[in-house]
Amino acid sequence: MPQQTRISNSSNSRRLPGVVIVLCCLAGTAFAESGALLSPTNIFAPASTPANSIFELSLFVLGITAIIFAIVFSLMVYVVVKFRKKADDDGREPAQVYGSNQVEVAWTVIPILIVTVLFMATARVIATVQKPPDNAVQVIAIGHQFWWEYRYPDLKVVTANELHVPVSDAVHPMPTLIKLTSADTDHSFWVPRLAGKTDLIPNRVNSMWIDPQEIGLYLGQCAQYCGTQHAKMLLRVYVQSRSDFDRWIQEQSQPAHSSDAVSDGRRVFESTACINCHAVGGTTAEGRFGPDLTHLMSRDTIASGVAANTHENLRLWIRDPNAIKTGSLMPAMGLSEHDLDVVTAYLETLR
Repeated sequence: MPQQTRISNSSNSRRLPGVVIVLCCLAGTAFAESGALLSPTNIFAPASTPANSIFELSLFVLGITAIIFAIVFSLMVYVVVKFRKKADDDGREPAQVYGSNQVEVAWTVIPILIVTVLFMATARVIATVQKPPDNAVQVIAIGHQFWWEYRYPDLKVVTANELHVPVSDAVHPMPTLIKLTSADTDHSFWVPRLAGKTDLIPNRVNSMWIDPQEIGLYLGQCAQYCGTQHAKMLLRVYVQSRSDFDRWIQEQSQPAHSSDAVSDGRRVFESTACINCHAVGGTTAEGRFGPDLTHLMSRDTIASGVAANTHENLRLWIRDPNAIKTGSLMPAMGLSEHDLDVVTAYLETLR
């Protein structure tokens, strides 16, 4: 039977719990930075300056609070062990000490200093995060129930749900400035690895910026309850190389491509209420209540990231949006099977 190790009442043993917590936090951070926990939503692996500033601030605050915890917990253990009830205790109240100026000064000055340091560190990070960068790609993000609209005003591009931005590096920085507003209710834009949360408020424009330094897909979430499908208002940010981003912008700037083979589907689409909500470049469809469909099939997902953009899912989404996203504001048009097939075929040509 293994022998159990007894912890003595020495000062080193009393500091053990706090030391263990600090070491665990540092080990977790190192583990994350090594890539072992790398994921599109991992807050411990920032890939952009704003996210990295917030991450470093959180470690700083965690370190200070861990030290406070270690000291308080060690003192508590010391008091519990040192002044525990003994066999010869006669039950009398011990001598009381009043009016210690040294103690009162200590527990007044030390907390003030700690709060001041935390305040200054936080203010510095807020100032850094809120200062708009120079020479940034301009994007307007509009929150809808329950999807995202993205407009690139300088590049003449409109898309939905999937944000594309160029990669940025120290030698050739190219940040992205995102102006945030809402078409209906409060939303919140949060991609953990790129930046902190920023709210989208109706009739108000907030802003945030990112400068992602790694190519890849970053996932996020609307972080403000906005209605029935708040949980399925997902964010997808594609960070691309400069050449890939320029190619994407060029493709998205083109009008919709169509052919006579899908003329029936286009006719059905343009003769229903679809055009009241959706826009398709180069056609009579100029709606603004729903996502722009000009390049629908260039997107990996539909319904704001809820479902893969496949033939089966697209057909089901047109036939009955509530089957994929209950509470969606997109109505079921009640199309016949023939009309449903030809409209799906037409939308699949919009690349």
